Amino acid sequence: MFPPVVVGVTAASRRKVRSLFSLGRRQSTSQPEPPASPRDTEPSVETQRRPGKDPSDCSVLLFPGQGSQFVGMGRGLLKYPNVKEMFAVARKILGYDLLSLCLEGPEEELMKTVHCQPAVFVTSLAAVERLNHENPKVAIETCVAAAGFSVGEFAALVFSGSMNYAEALYAVKVRAEAMQKASELVPSGMLSVIGRPQAQYKYACVQAKEHCKSVGIKEPVCSVANYLFPDGRVIAGHKEALDFLQQNSRHLQFMRTKSLPVSGAFHTELMESATEPLREVLRQVEVRRPEISVYSNVDGKRYMNESHVRRQLVKQLVSPVKWEQTLHEIYERTQGTKFPHTYEVGPGKQLGATLQKCNRKAFVTYAHVAVSMHLFLDPSEFRMGLRLKNTGTLL
Repeated sequence: MFPPVVVGVTAASRRKVRSLFSLGRRQSTSQPEPPASPRDTEPSVETQRRPGKDPSDCSVLLFPGQGSQFVGMGRGLLKYPNVKEMFAVARKILGYDLLSLCLEGPEEELMKTVHCQPAVFVTSLAAVERLNHENPKVAIETCVAAAGFSVGEFAALVFSGSMNYAEALYAVKVRAEAMQKASELVPSGMLSVIGRPQAQYKYACVQAKEHCKSVGIKEPVCSVANYLFPDGRVIAGHKEALDFLQQNSRHLQFMRTKSLPVSGAFHTELMESATEPLREVLRQVEVRRPEISVYSNVDGKRYMNESHVRRQLVKQLVSPVKWEQTLHEIYERTQGTKFPHTYEVGPGKQLGATLQKCNRKAFVTYAHVAVSMHLFLDPSEFRMGLRLKNTGTLL
């Protein structure tokens, strides 16, 4: 059962909380057409009975994950409707002042898994409220698809109408606490890797595990945890395995490696102990079929129904985030077909960097919805100001 505060929020205020940040995308009261994915907007012989939407008149929302957080995020959102109330609900569910932590830090507390996952989740959905206030018709009402990186997937599902804000936040809280505990069971971590075209990541992991066995680790773990973009990966596992990869990076055809400031090997089998707490809380929350296309990190495919959502969110903890594959699924289209507008909603600009590396044509219509100062960052400003080394911090 939920703690009393969550029951109070979800039972007494369900409709109110569901209406926060224009959750339903302000759909018209007239008969709406079924939501379509970007692919569905492409004209075909089969869909001639009903003209397809012009993809350039549609939008896609991308929600960032852990690693995008920074002290001061959310400061530019407080003047928008419902944002303060969202943080007030978060305070009741989490038991601490999330807004103060986001605005003032300290940084070492915000960086902790138990804090940064809820912080990124709430701040990202608060950014949706800003986007709705500034550009509701183009960005919100015409949104046909959403995807989130790791914990960002929960925000994407809330936006799609699949989950209630308060219940999803409680699930994120349980998830973050379970992942933190799993991280403390064995020394482990994550390594951002930029490889040459000939790099063989899985073979490198096999070699790293053999090294671990030679130093007495019986069941070593080392595997690709994030597929970011061509030749961009995050590898996670036992600390000894990651040390081996860094020490032998040149031999393994790695151009650059960087240890990430995280507590454990997320999205590997070392997170197995975190799956049951998440599975249990997902049994308690209400899950509905998404009203728009939402793509799973596990395989890059669209969620089909409620049970599919529950299964994939649990499986995601011990499976690699297939973000590159997800972007290909969202933006694949025939030659000459236009691309939708893409908005990254939340702290950081890492998802824009991965989109630029995966699909330059789709990136042309990308914009970042900032959570601090400026509302949008257009692609030219983005290319000038962003260092791609930050793409390795997504978890």
